[in-house]
Amino acid sequence: MTLHTAVVLLTAVVIGLVVGGLSYLSGTPVAGAVLAGLLSAGGSVPVLHHLIR
Repeated sequence: MTLHTAVVLLTAVVIGLVVGGLSYLSGTPVAGAVLAGLLSAGGSVPVLHHLIR
């Protein structure tokens, strides 16, 4: 695994955790918060890939 891949995936995981945690704290059920975190982490990977070069 290259350094670029590691940075992109680690940043995506952090984004997913933050979005999921904030969703849960705002009153969303656990399943919805997990889904929001997974979708935001997955959606941020292509964007981060192009931003971090």
